[in-house]
Amino acid sequence: MRHRSLLIITTAVTAGALTLSACGSRDKSDSDSADNNKKTTVVIGVDAPLTGSLSALGQGIKNSVDLATRVANKNNEVPGVTFKIKEFDDQAVPSSGKQNATSMVDDDTILGTVGPLNSGVSQSMQGVFAKADLAQVSPANTNPELSQGPDWAANKKTRPFKTYFRTATTDVIQGRFAAQYYYKDAKKRKVFVVDDKQTYGAGLAKIFSEEFKRLGGKVVGTDHLTVKETDFSGIAGKVKSTGADSVYFGGQYPEGGLLSDQVKQAGANVPVMGGDGIYDPAFIKASGTNNDGDLATSVGYPVEDLASAKNFVKEYAAQGYDDPYAAYGGYSYDAAWSIIQAVKTVVQENDGKLPDDARAKITEALNKVSFDGVTGKVSFDQYGDTTNKQLTVYEVQKGAWKSVKSDTFKD
Repeated sequence: MRHRSLLIITTAVTAGALTLSACGSRDKSDSDSADNNKKTTVVIGVDAPLTGSLSALGQGIKNSVDLATRVANKNNEVPGVTFKIKEFDDQAVPSSGKQNATSMVDDDTILGTVGPLNSGVSQSMQGVFAKADLAQVSPANTNPELSQGPDWAANKKTRPFKTYFRTATTDVIQGRFAAQYYYKDAKKRKVFVVDDKQTYGAGLAKIFSEEFKRLGGKVVGTDHLTVKETDFSGIAGKVKSTGADSVYFGGQYPEGGLLSDQVKQAGANVPVMGGDGIYDPAFIKASGTNNDGDLATSVGYPVEDLASAKNFVKEYAAQGYDDPYAAYGGYSYDAAWSIIQAVKTVVQENDGKLPDDARAKITEALNKVSFDGVTGKVSFDQYGDTTNKQLTVYEVQKGAWKSVKSDTFKD
């Protein structure tokens, strides 16, 4: 049964997206309409910053989940089930995320959730979901504590919440990958490290720093900035005075772009590097100074370069969404598809119907999900983390991000 299911899943991800446009134009017969009326509606909740400074990423997440449900419905991926999404805007604020989680739990039609973008927001939501057995699959969270517990750094890993999964790799991988690129490929030796004091940024900066020093590099200075502030001239001056040959920033693109701008204005002609939080065109737009040479890591390989993502890219464009799929579109589609496949398993095992304890059963089924997705092989380990450890380094070249190195991380 397991091998048979895998074959079906693989075909659905590749052929399903390819035939979406054609299916959308097919005339419906009366019998089709009757069948649709008998279908059970399963709602996938989507939490992301849909407004505010990070909305460029949040809208891409929402649209990509919507696309997955459209593909599933057109291909009748789960007989007897129609999928739809219900969106929630957390504005990248933890308290809003917690309120959204409570609202999703209270909606009995929601049987799985995708999101959020921010690790700090996710921390406020995990416990709420866990109490209700409602599965959460994030396409973007990278803080290791979310899945491996507070003592992960001491190699005492424990999974805090069985309902938590993610399709993005962790900062344990991303931070070390960045440090290795800076030291081995870019030949940097003296780095100034800045973070935004948030869960994601501070955690990523710490992991980067530890690996950079282990390799033989020196952290010549550290500082912190505050989210939504715009004057980082003091930090820029410190970067200049320490003689740093590079900057590493743990944070998001609104502050990262301004930091890069002001570091260069201070006369420190050095690159600024960050994680997936700065990998967005908005990082470049936020800087008024030419920031060619700045760097970012992001999870996975460039979606545009993946043969497995060609159908996703084509069908996303065909839907006419107002916003691009951005950095996490492929991972959001795969997160939604993993929930859809879990629903499929649960329905098949219950004689074609959803069981009364569908949420708990779907969470359990997610642990065994395995398929070839948009971003590559999609499956989860014992902590709910993705087994995909592919990453890419991007560089700003002529005012645009260009991939310069893609690899699978190895210890």
